[in-house]
Amino acid sequence: MSSFSGAIQRPLVAAAAVAAASFSADISDKLPLHGSSRDCSASNLAHSTPCNNIQESDSSWVSHISDSKLGSLSFVTRIPVPVPNVHFRVPSLGHNCVSNLYHSSVASSPLLQNMYHSADLPRVPRPAAYSHGVSSSTSEVMYKWHLPEPNALGGSNCSLTKSRTVVVLLGWLGARQKHLKKYAEWYTSRGFHVITFTFPMGEILSYQPGGKAEQNVHLLVAHLADWLEGENEKNLVFHTFSNTGWLTYGVILEHFQEQDPSIMERIRGCIVDSAPVAYPDPRVWASGFSAAFLKKSSVATKGRVFSDDSGIKVSIGSEDDLGLKPAATEAALLLVLKKFFEVVLYIPSVNRRLSDVMSMLSSKQPSCPQLYMYSSADRVIPADSVESFVEAQRRAGHDVRACNFVSSPHVDHFRNDPKLYTSQLSQFLEECVLNRCKSY
Repeated sequence: MSSFSGAIQRPLVAAAAVAAASFSADISDKLPLHGSSRDCSASNLAHSTPCNNIQESDSSWVSHISDSKLGSLSFVTRIPVPVPNVHFRVPSLGHNCVSNLYHSSVASSPLLQNMYHSADLPRVPRPAAYSHGVSSSTSEVMYKWHLPEPNALGGSNCSLTKSRTVVVLLGWLGARQKHLKKYAEWYTSRGFHVITFTFPMGEILSYQPGGKAEQNVHLLVAHLADWLEGENEKNLVFHTFSNTGWLTYGVILEHFQEQDPSIMERIRGCIVDSAPVAYPDPRVWASGFSAAFLKKSSVATKGRVFSDDSGIKVSIGSEDDLGLKPAATEAALLLVLKKFFEVVLYIPSVNRRLSDVMSMLSSKQPSCPQLYMYSSADRVIPADSVESFVEAQRRAGHDVRACNFVSSPHVDHFRNDPKLYTSQLSQFLEECVLNRCKSY
């Protein structure tokens, strides 16, 4: 019987070969864009109306690709998109968690804080239990603990609150530790502990039920629960990126709910960058995987802006009007991936698993405040999907803030406008995480 990993891996590897045929090397980080809108609100989406001018629910632009236009590309017809064998189990990630892992005394020791800035989790005592934190194919640490900057630790009540708070950064599809470094540094420079968690592409392509990816989620959950144990003043903040990070957050919430529901009350805030689409959409999955394969070569990394004598403006035209259509090879890759996910996402067991996680995120989130940072120019996650989810969360009684960056590409808001991005983070943390210590 063929395995789930084989059914997923073959067409994705073939799709990766299409990408490699035209894009053999990553392009260095692009120059930062300037002048993105500051029309954001900490309490109401009414200030983010520019995206209403781009109300294209299929702005993930995969839907505009025509099969007939690509029929002449011979390599498209040679890429198999097999129907996976449906006789497999997609396990629940809620069992067999590792327990009694490393206590907070290691990470929170003032002596160690002065000795080093960050610690790879595989290097702490009992390394065998953390051997799954390193990908054998890429030698990439999959999650890492970053200690607060020593000079950020003071004697105020808020400094103590920060030192008792861990910010968990959950990366986007294909993100590596180096991509989350600037976010971690921003938090640690302000006195917070940080954990950065990533899924290397190698682990995604070689996914196996109960394999390394799931084991690392188990380890992360156990580590967080162990760190919280015994001290009621310790708290968590989650900062997720794209649908991959957001769905990982949902799996973590499932673990907490099953293991110890009281942990949910220790989550003080959730920040969502470039997400969510709260239903299994093949176009979104195709766009996400294509961007992960092609990286800076993908049109998904380009913002919808143009400049003239009056400065930079947001474009409300189509990609065709702006000359921003994906190249032929990227269009072929998108089409192959879209057809593949049209099959995989609706396999009953897969669809049920995704629905369970999305239901947790839609209707069973902790009562903590939420911040959503998104963009009308995002070609992976449509802005109207984010706004619909935000409104639904508000109707459910949650404290929700949102900011539309208008012109920045997918998971690129920080680099596109660091001042606006960090001001949103600072305001959210001050009002939702540090509000108690400010009252003393």
